[in-house]
This record gives sequence, C-alpha cells and structure tokens, in this order.
Amino acid sequence: MKNKHYILISLALIAITFISCGDSKSEQVQQPQQAPSFPVTTLQNKTVTAYQNYPTSIKGIVSSDVSAKVSGYIQKVLVDEGQPVKKGQPLFQLETQSLSQDAGAAKANVNVAQVEVDKLIPLVEKGIISNVQLETAKANLAQAKANYSSITANIGYATIKSPVNGYVGAINFREGALISPSDPTPLTTVSDISKVYAFFSLNESQYLDFLQNAEGENLEEKLSNYPDVNLILANGTLYSEKGKIQTSSGQINQNTGTVSLRAIFDNPNLLITNGSSGKIQIPTIYENAIVIPQEATYEQQGNIMVFKLAENNTIKTSMVKVKATVDNLYVIESGLNTNDVIVVTGVGKLKSGMVITPQNTPFEDAIKQIPTLFRN
Repeated sequence: MKNKHYILISLALIAITFISCGDSKSEQVQQPQQAPSFPVTTLQNKTVTAYQNYPTSIKGIVSSDVSAKVSGYIQKVLVDEGQPVKKGQPLFQLETQSLSQDAGAAKANVNVAQVEVDKLIPLVEKGIISNVQLETAKANLAQAKANYSSITANIGYATIKSPVNGYVGAINFREGALISPSDPTPLTTVSDISKVYAFFSLNESQYLDFLQNAEGENLEEKLSNYPDVNLILANGTLYSEKGKIQTSSGQINQNTGTVSLRAIFDNPNLLITNGSSGKIQIPTIYENAIVIPQEATYEQQGNIMVFKLAENNTIKTSMVKVKATVDNLYVIESGLNTNDVIVVTGVGKLKSGMVITPQNTPFEDAIKQIPTLFRN
C-alpha cells in the first residue's frame, strides 16, 4: 500500500513537470520575433563630377629642332642642356678652317675676274674687241662673286644659332662629331615650355560623348565652353595647373579610329618638360543627379538591383539603369526617384518581401567614400 502511494505521487510530479515545460514552450512560440535591422537612407539630388583619363604626350608650345646647314666637325658646344636661350644665340660652332681657305681662293678668283672686266672695258669702247668678250668676262665675274658669297654664307652657317626663344633639350652631338644637313637626328631641340601642349585622342564613341556634354552650337563654342581639364603627371600626382582644350581635328583617323585633341597648360615652374607623358583627365558634370552607393546594389542576370523600403517596413526589389560611375557611387538614369528610401548596406542578406527594422542614415553619410587603408 505504501509503495503504491509513492508511485502515485511520482506520477503526479512527472505530469506537473511536462505541463510546466509545455507552458514554457507555448510562451516562447507566442513571443513575436523582432525584424532584423538594416541601414536605410532617403535619396536626394546631388551634383557630382566624373573623370575619364586619356594618355597624353606633352610638348612645349614651340618645339624647334636644331640641325646643321653645312657639313663639318663640331668645334665647340656653346650651351648646356636645360639652359634658357634667346633667338639667334649661338649654340654650336663648327670648324671653319677649310671653309676659310676656300673663301680665300674664291676671293682671289673674284679679283682676277674683276681685273679682266676692267681691262676689256676700254678696249670695247675703242672698238678694238667685240662686246661679246666683255659680256663673257662680266659673266665670269658674276660667277666668281656668287661662288665667294656661297662660301662666306657657309662660314656663317658654321655658327649654329637658336631659331627660337626657349630651353635647350638633349644635346645629341658633342665636340669632334662630324655632322651634316642630312643627319636624321637633330643637334638638339629648343622648346618654349612656359606653356605646354598636351596631345591626346578619343575614339568615336568617346568623342560623341565629349561633344554632347559640351554647350554650344558648333565645335568652336563647345571647346570654348568646356570645363577645365586636369593633368595627371607620370608619377601619378595631379598637376597644380588647370588646362583648357583648345583644338580638335574634328575628323576620325581612318587608321586608328580616333579623333585628336590638344589641351594647353601654364607651366610657370617649368615642372613639365618637352617630351613628358601623363594622362589628361576630362570632367563630366552631372548636375542634380540621383546617386546611390555601389554597395547598396547587387547584380541579377546582368541587371543592377536595389532594395526599396515599402509600406509596413517591407522591402521590394527595383531594377535601376546606371548612367555613370563616380568613385564609389552610381549615377542613376532611371529606376529611382528623389525621396525613395533604399537599403544602404547588407543587401546580400535580403530578399524581396522581407520585413526589416530600418535604421535611418543621413544621405551624405551613406554616400561617403571609405578611404582605402591598404593598396596592392
């Protein structure tokens, strides 16, 4: 009897335990689960500038090759590389000893021819000889004078002078070198680099975009109204001076499929030299555009998608068309409007129709670029 009493008590305790556990589980099921939190932002219009880079070659506004007009050995180099020179300033002196000897002989021939003419004039006047002999003597005199003038001119050409104001480039020949007018390599190049030209090319599609983004009725107006351009130097730094696109060939090169353009930059510190290289950076300004951070998007079957916040904090997908990329932003052509609310980050964890807890993020914070800490 006593054992039976103990068994009944134990069964009662077990039943109470099961009932208690069931109530606890029931409470857990009934407790509502909180929707996950994601940062969202309200879209605003913003003016942004995109840049396209194009390789460029740079030359001074004046770049003149210096070559010899006569053959000879360089006797002396009168300037050094990088030296400023004036137009007409001597740069090289050629050896003129042989030319001087030739000039002496030519001068003697002139004197002989002059004596012959002087001798024949009175004889012709007296009718002793015919006028033909005198005319022949005069022709010989003119030939002798021309020969002498040619030699003296060559002596003058032996002093090779700068054709323009500018700076001396690389000197390709030194003392003792034999040079001639037929040499393919110039003695040096004198360049005016107070301003420099940057030459670059656009393909047909890029050129059309360039024209469409410029204001004006014709090419001249479009070039005049186009914003200033930047120059990225060969070491990757941004040149301090802004440039202006001056000219365009306006014709597509059939061999390369490109259009040539030229920009001009001031060079007050002579930092850029003739023959430098770099990249022209052309701006495209998108005024009052809708922009979104790239991390707010994902790709689906080649389309760019975002999550927009709808009623009751549900999210739905929206396909957008991108006009341009500016740093970490997409410039939107269609698919979004001002005051739309989109999820900023964490889109890889979302599905259309989910309910989220939105965390409002200021628009400027949402589109702020995160600096790169490490570079490859």
